Amino acid sequence: MKSKIVSFSIFLILGFFSLLVVSPISAAFVTPRGSCGTDEIDTAIGCISTSVDAAGNSFFGSVIKIAVGLGGGLALLLMLYGVFIVTTSAGMPDKLKEGQEVITSAVSGLIFIILSVFLLNLIGINILGIPGLS
Repeated sequence: MKSKIVSFSIFLILGFFSLLVVSPISAAFVTPRGSCGTDEIDTAIGCISTSVDAAGNSFFGSVIKIAVGLGGGLALLLMLYGVFIVTTSAGMPDKLKEGQEVITSAVSGLIFIILSVFLLNLIGINILGIPGLS
């Protein structure tokens, strides 16, 4: 019974946090319907450009920004989940190991995302000069 109360209170705290923090942040990135330009598509996540230009407002640039943002956010949530597991493990070695593995996996995924963006910048923009990626 006590674990259900703790789980429910954590659920309420996370819900309250998402209402206070995530809603204003996401509202800042969403554009009103019909306010996209001529070379943009209005989607649920905002305006996505369909042009290929050197200014960085291309379709691929938009998709990469969205993917990196989602990947970084997911890595942050997984790190918080791993810290929660370690904190609530009560000294049990298998729970400690599980939490450490989750944290390690999240950090390695975040490093993978950062290195992939670096390599895309190095190879795609600096070496090959692919238009629409800068």
